[in-house]
Amino acid sequence: QQPQPSQPSTIMYELIHEDEHLLVVHKPAGWLTIPDRAGNKDSLLGALEKRYGKVFVVHRLDRETSGILCFARNAEAHRHLSLQFEHHTADKYYFALLDGELHHEEGEIDKPIGEHPVIPGKMAIVKNGKPSLTFYRVIEPFKRFTLVEVLLKTGRTHQIRVHFSSIGYALAVDALYGRRPAFFLSEIKGKKYRSGKNAEAERPLMERTSLHAARLRIDHPATGERMEFKAELPKDFAALLNQLRKWGS
Repeated sequence: QQPQPSQPSTIMYELIHEDEHLLVVHKPAGWLTIPDRAGNKDSLLGALEKRYGKVFVVHRLDRETSGILCFARNAEAHRHLSLQFEHHTADKYYFALLDGELHHEEGEIDKPIGEHPVIPGKMAIVKNGKPSLTFYRVIEPFKRFTLVEVLLKTGRTHQIRVHFSSIGYALAVDALYGRRPAFFLSEIKGKKYRSGKNAEAERPLMERTSLHAARLRIDHPATGERMEFKAELPKDFAALLNQLRKWGS
């Protein structure tokens, strides 16, 4: 099991939208959506309930994934929103930085996902798994890496990570399914990279999964209005892309 990066004692989430039925927030990487089975109780849900009282979970993001999440503020809104996710009428868009150069502009991955037959906590493509569908298109190609926008039509555990790994393009940073747990500038600068003789050990540009939930489209649970919310790329992801544009394009 990978060591978890230290986190501040108070979660600093960004509130994107608030009304009497719905909360939409930008979850920072490193935080749980809900308390986990290992006894880690600090979570985005806990932080929201301290401020708003009872809040209902509609969907989740992995601890190391940043981005947009919606929560319901009453049981009726929870039912309405949960049905949208269950019936795949909610659109969830992600940015994913992949390891490798995709040679086609867009595509889909339609493979069933279930628990890994041997490794606890890991998912895999399995014959009797749950149907899982992922659409993607290339946003920006780099040398040895590709930035894609992903549209999830199902919401299986680790779906994006498992699907892209299964076609040979794991996330650029992914300790569980990919080749590296962190991304260092020296990897793309190569011989051009010079750290001073007395410099401290190189610090990674990113040390969590290179995945960000960027956009969410849902119908408002009370009015029925189609709404779209966006979460900007966090600093670590944006900095990595800027360095790839400079050294790896």
